[in-house]
Amino acid sequence: MLRFISRRAMSMIIALWIITTATFFLMHAVPGGPFAREKRLPENILKNIEARYKLDQPVYVQYWDYLQHLVKGDLGPSFKYENRTVNQIINEGFPVSAGLGAVAIAMALVVSVPAGVISALRHNGWQDSTAMFLSILGIAVPNYVVAALLMYVLAYKLAWFPAALWGTPKHVVLPAIALAARPCAYLARLVRSSMLEVLNQDFVRTAKAKGLPGFLVVYKHAMKNALIPVITYLGPEIAAVFTGSFVIERIFAIPGIGREYVTSIYNRDYTVIMGMTVFYAILLLGINLVIDVVYAFLDPRIQYGKE
Repeated sequence: MLRFISRRAMSMIIALWIITTATFFLMHAVPGGPFAREKRLPENILKNIEARYKLDQPVYVQYWDYLQHLVKGDLGPSFKYENRTVNQIINEGFPVSAGLGAVAIAMALVVSVPAGVISALRHNGWQDSTAMFLSILGIAVPNYVVAALLMYVLAYKLAWFPAALWGTPKHVVLPAIALAARPCAYLARLVRSSMLEVLNQDFVRTAKAKGLPGFLVVYKHAMKNALIPVITYLGPEIAAVFTGSFVIERIFAIPGIGREYVTSIYNRDYTVIMGMTVFYAILLLGINLVIDVVYAFLDPRIQYGKE
Protein backbone atom coordinates (compact mmCIF):
# COMPACT_ATOMS: atom_id res chain seq x y z
CA MET A 1 0.00 0.00 0.00
CA LEU A 2 2.83 2.42 0.87
CA ARG A 3 4.43 1.73 -2.50
CA PHE A 4 1.14 2.49 -4.24
CA ILE A 5 0.69 5.73 -2.28
CA SER A 6 4.27 6.80 -3.10
CA ARG A 7 3.71 6.17 -6.82
CA ARG A 8 0.43 8.07 -6.73
CA ALA A 9 2.07 10.97 -4.87
CA MET A 10 4.69 11.24 -7.63
CA SER A 11 2.05 11.15 -10.36
CA MET A 12 0.07 13.81 -8.46
CA ILE A 13 3.09 16.13 -8.40
CA ILE A 14 3.57 15.68 -12.16
CA ALA A 15 -0.13 16.26 -12.83
CA LEU A 16 -0.08 19.38 -10.65
CA TRP A 17 2.96 20.73 -12.51
CA ILE A 18 1.22 20.17 -15.88
CA ILE A 19 -1.97 21.88 -14.67
CA THR A 20 -0.01 24.81 -13.22
CA THR A 21 2.08 25.25 -16.37
CA ALA A 22 -0.91 25.04 -18.72
CA THR A 23 -2.93 27.49 -16.62
CA PHE A 24 -0.04 29.94 -16.28
CA PHE A 25 0.68 30.17 -20.01
CA LEU A 26 -3.02 30.24 -20.92
CA MET A 27 -3.50 33.18 -18.55
CA HIS A 28 -0.66 35.04 -20.23
CA ALA A 29 -1.93 34.18 -23.72
CA VAL A 30 -5.29 35.87 -23.10
CA PRO A 31 -5.43 39.39 -24.60
CA GLY A 32 -5.57 42.28 -22.17
CA GLY A 33 -4.28 42.29 -18.63
CA PRO A 34 -5.29 42.72 -15.00
CA PHE A 35 -4.76 46.47 -15.21
CA ALA A 36 -6.47 47.03 -18.57
CA ARG A 37 -9.28 49.59 -18.29
CA GLU A 38 -11.82 51.13 -20.62
CA LYS A 39 -10.13 54.39 -19.71
CA ARG A 40 -6.46 53.68 -20.39
CA LEU A 41 -4.01 54.47 -17.58
CA PRO A 42 -1.11 56.84 -18.28
CA GLU A 43 1.88 54.90 -19.60
CA ASN A 44 4.22 55.73 -16.69
CA ILE A 45 1.62 54.69 -14.06
CA LEU A 46 0.95 51.41 -15.90
CA LYS A 47 4.69 50.66 -16.06
CA ASN A 48 5.07 51.36 -12.34
CA ILE A 49 2.17 49.03 -11.48
CA GLU A 50 3.51 46.26 -13.73
CA ALA A 51 6.97 46.64 -12.22
CA ARG A 52 5.49 46.32 -8.72
CA TYR A 53 3.98 42.95 -9.61
CA LYS A 54 6.96 41.92 -11.80
CA LEU A 55 4.76 41.84 -14.90
CA ASP A 56 7.42 43.75 -16.84
CA GLN A 57 9.74 40.75 -16.73
CA PRO A 58 9.90 38.01 -19.41
CA VAL A 59 7.22 35.34 -19.14
CA TYR A 60 9.71 32.55 -18.41
CA VAL A 61 11.11 34.58 -15.48
CA GLN A 62 7.58 35.13 -14.13
CA TYR A 63 6.87 31.40 -14.57
CA TRP A 64 9.98 30.32 -12.67
CA ASP A 65 9.27 32.87 -9.93
CA TYR A 66 5.68 31.57 -9.61
CA LEU A 67 6.84 27.95 -9.35
CA GLN A 68 9.36 28.86 -6.63
CA HIS A 69 6.68 30.58 -4.56
CA LEU A 70 4.18 27.78 -5.23
CA VAL A 71 6.56 25.18 -3.78
CA LYS A 72 6.62 27.29 -0.58
CA GLY A 73 2.81 27.47 -0.52
CA ASP A 74 2.77 31.15 -1.54
CA LEU A 75 0.16 31.77 -4.24
CA GLY A 76 1.08 35.42 -4.65
CA PRO A 77 -0.69 38.76 -4.20
CA SER A 78 -4.06 39.66 -5.69
CA PHE A 79 -3.77 42.18 -8.51
CA LYS A 80 -7.15 43.72 -7.71
CA TYR A 81 -7.39 43.68 -3.92
CA GLU A 82 -4.63 45.81 -2.46
CA ASN A 83 -2.81 44.27 0.52
CA ARG A 84 -4.59 40.92 0.07
CA THR A 85 -2.95 37.68 -1.01
CA VAL A 86 -4.48 34.69 -2.78
CA ASN A 87 -3.76 32.60 0.32
CA GLN A 88 -5.86 35.02 2.41
CA ILE A 89 -8.74 34.91 -0.09
CA ILE A 90 -8.74 31.08 -0.05
CA ASN A 91 -8.36 30.91 3.74
CA GLU A 92 -11.37 33.19 4.20
CA GLY A 93 -13.63 31.63 1.55
CA PHE A 94 -12.79 27.92 1.69
CA PRO A 95 -14.20 27.19 5.20
CA VAL A 96 -17.53 28.67 4.08
CA SER A 97 -17.66 26.73 0.80
CA ALA A 98 -16.42 23.52 2.43
CA GLY A 99 -18.95 23.78 5.27
CA LEU A 100 -21.80 24.30 2.83
CA GLY A 101 -20.49 21.50 0.61
CA ALA A 102 -20.17 19.06 3.52
CA VAL A 103 -23.80 19.66 4.53
CA ALA A 104 -24.94 19.26 0.90
CA ILE A 105 -23.01 15.99 0.44
CA ALA A 106 -24.36 14.66 3.76
CA MET A 107 -27.93 15.52 2.69
CA ALA A 108 -27.39 13.84 -0.68
CA LEU A 109 -26.06 10.64 0.92
CA VAL A 110 -28.75 10.45 3.61
CA VAL A 111 -31.50 10.69 0.98
CA SER A 112 -30.00 8.96 -2.05
CA VAL A 113 -28.53 5.75 -0.57
CA PRO A 114 -31.76 4.57 1.15
CA ALA A 115 -33.78 5.67 -1.90
CA GLY A 116 -31.52 3.71 -4.25
CA VAL A 117 -31.53 0.61 -2.05
CA ILE A 118 -35.34 0.65 -1.65
CA SER A 119 -35.76 1.16 -5.42
CA ALA A 120 -33.60 -1.89 -6.11
CA LEU A 121 -35.36 -4.04 -3.50
CA ARG A 122 -38.78 -2.93 -4.82
CA HIS A 123 -37.77 -3.10 -8.47
CA ASN A 124 -40.64 -2.03 -10.79
CA GLY A 125 -42.83 -1.28 -7.76
CA TRP A 126 -44.33 2.12 -6.97
CA GLN A 127 -41.43 2.93 -4.65
CA ASP A 128 -39.02 2.37 -7.54
CA SER A 129 -41.10 4.42 -9.99
CA THR A 130 -41.48 7.32 -7.54
CA ALA A 131 -37.80 7.44 -6.65
CA MET A 132 -36.69 7.30 -10.29
CA PHE A 133 -39.20 10.00 -11.30
CA LEU A 134 -37.88 12.29 -8.58
CA SER A 135 -34.30 11.51 -9.57
CA ILE A 136 -35.01 12.45 -13.18
CA LEU A 137 -36.47 15.74 -11.94
CA GLY A 138 -33.39 16.33 -9.80
CA ILE A 139 -31.09 15.81 -12.79
CA ALA A 140 -33.19 17.78 -15.27
CA VAL A 141 -33.92 20.86 -13.16
CA PRO A 142 -30.90 23.21 -12.86
CA ASN A 143 -29.83 24.08 -9.33
CA TYR A 144 -30.54 27.80 -9.83
CA VAL A 145 -34.19 26.92 -10.53
CA VAL A 146 -34.29 24.79 -7.37
CA ALA A 147 -32.71 27.69 -5.48
CA ALA A 148 -35.31 30.15 -6.78
CA LEU A 149 -38.18 27.80 -5.85
CA LEU A 150 -36.80 27.27 -2.35
CA MET A 151 -36.37 30.99 -1.83
CA TYR A 152 -39.91 31.73 -3.01
CA VAL A 153 -41.67 28.99 -1.03
CA LEU A 154 -39.61 28.48 2.13
CA ALA A 155 -38.18 31.98 2.54
CA TYR A 156 -40.72 34.38 1.01
CA LYS A 157 -44.08 32.60 1.47
CA LEU A 158 -43.51 30.56 4.64
CA ALA A 159 -40.65 32.62 6.12
CA TRP A 160 -39.07 29.50 7.62
CA PHE A 161 -35.53 30.31 6.48
CA PRO A 162 -33.62 33.47 5.51
CA ALA A 163 -33.54 34.06 1.76
CA ALA A 164 -29.82 34.89 1.58
CA LEU A 165 -26.60 35.83 3.39
CA TRP A 166 -24.53 33.71 5.75
CA GLY A 167 -23.90 33.38 9.48
CA THR A 168 -26.40 31.07 11.23
CA PRO A 169 -27.36 27.40 10.74
CA LYS A 170 -30.63 28.55 9.15
CA HIS A 171 -28.65 30.28 6.39
CA VAL A 172 -27.17 26.90 5.40
CA VAL A 173 -30.43 25.02 4.77
CA LEU A 174 -31.67 26.46 1.47
CA PRO A 175 -28.32 26.65 -0.39
CA ALA A 176 -27.41 23.16 0.88
CA ILE A 177 -30.67 21.69 -0.47
CA ALA A 178 -30.17 23.45 -3.81
CA LEU A 179 -26.59 22.19 -3.98
CA ALA A 180 -27.54 18.64 -2.94
CA ALA A 181 -30.41 18.15 -5.41
CA ARG A 182 -28.37 17.06 -8.44
CA PRO A 183 -25.81 14.81 -6.63
CA CYS A 184 -28.70 13.25 -4.73
CA ALA A 185 -30.51 12.38 -7.97
CA TYR A 186 -27.37 10.92 -9.58
CA LEU A 187 -26.45 8.92 -6.50
CA ALA A 188 -29.94 7.45 -6.13
CA ARG A 189 -29.82 6.13 -9.70
CA LEU A 190 -26.26 4.90 -9.24
CA VAL A 191 -27.06 3.04 -6.00
CA ARG A 192 -30.16 1.49 -7.58
CA SER A 193 -28.33 0.16 -10.65
CA SER A 194 -25.38 -1.11 -8.56
CA MET A 195 -27.70 -2.83 -6.09
CA LEU A 196 -29.67 -4.51 -8.88
CA GLU A 197 -26.43 -5.88 -10.30
CA VAL A 198 -25.07 -7.04 -6.94
CA LEU A 199 -28.34 -8.64 -5.83
CA ASN A 200 -28.09 -11.04 -8.78
CA GLN A 201 -24.54 -12.12 -7.94
CA ASP A 202 -23.86 -15.68 -6.79
CA PHE A 203 -22.50 -14.71 -3.36
CA VAL A 204 -25.76 -12.89 -2.55
CA ARG A 205 -27.82 -15.91 -3.67
CA THR A 206 -25.61 -18.11 -1.51
CA ALA A 207 -26.14 -15.85 1.51
CA LYS A 208 -29.91 -16.01 0.96
CA ALA A 209 -29.76 -19.80 0.54
CA LYS A 210 -27.99 -20.10 3.90
CA GLY A 211 -31.01 -18.51 5.50
CA LEU A 212 -29.48 -15.18 6.49
CA PRO A 213 -32.05 -12.48 7.31
CA GLY A 214 -32.81 -10.15 4.41
CA PHE A 215 -31.47 -7.13 6.29
CA LEU A 216 -28.08 -8.80 6.84
CA VAL A 217 -27.85 -9.91 3.19
CA VAL A 218 -28.49 -6.35 2.00
CA TYR A 219 -26.42 -4.53 4.64
CA LYS A 220 -23.46 -6.88 5.02
CA HIS A 221 -23.08 -8.39 1.55
CA ALA A 222 -24.85 -6.33 -1.12
CA MET A 223 -24.41 -2.71 -0.02
CA LYS A 224 -20.66 -2.94 0.56
CA ASN A 225 -20.07 -3.95 -3.06
CA ALA A 226 -22.78 -1.72 -4.49
CA LEU A 227 -21.23 1.40 -2.93
CA ILE A 228 -17.96 1.20 -4.91
CA PRO A 229 -19.35 3.14 -7.93
CA VAL A 230 -20.83 5.64 -5.47
CA ILE A 231 -17.40 6.24 -3.94
CA THR A 232 -16.01 6.78 -7.45
CA TYR A 233 -18.65 9.40 -8.18
CA LEU A 234 -18.18 11.12 -4.83
CA GLY A 235 -14.48 11.91 -5.42
CA PRO A 236 -14.75 14.65 -8.05
CA GLU A 237 -18.17 15.68 -6.71
CA ILE A 238 -16.77 16.42 -3.24
CA ALA A 239 -13.91 18.44 -4.73
CA ALA A 240 -16.35 20.41 -6.88
CA VAL A 241 -18.85 21.07 -4.08
CA PHE A 242 -16.22 21.87 -1.45
CA THR A 243 -14.59 24.49 -3.65
CA GLY A 244 -17.88 26.29 -4.05
CA SER A 245 -20.69 26.58 -6.54
CA PHE A 246 -20.46 30.06 -8.01
CA VAL A 247 -24.14 29.96 -9.05
CA ILE A 248 -25.46 29.01 -5.62
CA GLU A 249 -23.03 31.31 -3.81
CA ARG A 250 -24.08 34.19 -6.07
CA ILE A 251 -27.80 33.57 -5.60
CA PHE A 252 -27.60 33.30 -1.80
CA ALA A 253 -24.83 35.93 -1.40
CA ILE A 254 -22.52 33.45 0.33
CA PRO A 255 -18.90 34.60 0.81
CA GLY A 256 -17.30 31.39 -0.47
CA ILE A 257 -14.44 30.84 -2.89
CA GLY A 258 -16.80 30.03 -5.78
CA ARG A 259 -17.95 33.65 -5.81
CA GLU A 260 -14.36 34.88 -5.51
CA TYR A 261 -13.34 32.68 -8.44
CA VAL A 262 -15.96 34.18 -10.75
CA THR A 263 -15.13 37.70 -9.60
CA SER A 264 -11.44 37.08 -10.31
CA ILE A 265 -12.29 36.07 -13.89
CA TYR A 266 -14.28 39.29 -14.42
CA ASN A 267 -11.37 41.28 -12.93
CA ARG A 268 -8.70 39.35 -14.88
CA ASP A 269 -7.00 38.79 -11.55
CA TYR A 270 -4.46 36.27 -12.86
CA THR A 271 -2.96 35.23 -9.55
CA VAL A 272 -6.35 34.51 -7.98
CA ILE A 273 -7.46 32.47 -11.03
CA MET A 274 -4.17 30.56 -10.92
CA GLY A 275 -4.33 30.05 -7.16
CA MET A 276 -7.93 28.81 -7.24
CA THR A 277 -7.15 26.42 -10.10
CA VAL A 278 -4.08 25.00 -8.34
CA PHE A 279 -6.00 24.70 -5.07
CA TYR A 280 -8.86 22.85 -6.79
CA ALA A 281 -6.38 20.53 -8.53
CA ILE A 282 -4.64 19.71 -5.22
CA LEU A 283 -7.98 18.99 -3.56
CA LEU A 284 -9.20 16.83 -6.45
CA LEU A 285 -5.97 14.82 -6.67
CA GLY A 286 -5.87 14.34 -2.89
CA ILE A 287 -9.48 13.15 -2.68
CA ASN A 288 -8.97 10.74 -5.58
CA LEU A 289 -5.98 9.26 -3.75
CA VAL A 290 -8.07 8.78 -0.60
CA ILE A 291 -10.81 7.12 -2.66
CA ASP A 292 -8.33 4.71 -4.25
CA VAL A 293 -7.22 3.70 -0.76
CA VAL A 294 -10.84 3.28 0.38
CA TYR A 295 -11.43 0.88 -2.56
CA ALA A 296 -9.03 -1.61 -1.01
CA PHE A 297 -11.04 -1.67 2.22
CA LEU A 298 -14.41 -1.98 0.49
CA ASP A 299 -13.38 -4.68 -1.99
CA PRO A 300 -10.76 -7.27 -0.91
CA ARG A 301 -10.22 -8.19 -4.57
CA ILE A 302 -8.50 -4.81 -5.06
CA GLN A 303 -4.92 -5.18 -3.84
CA TYR A 304 -2.39 -2.47 -4.52
CA GLY A 305 1.31 -3.11 -4.77
CA LYS A 306 0.88 -6.69 -6.06
CA GLU A 307 1.44 -7.82 -9.62
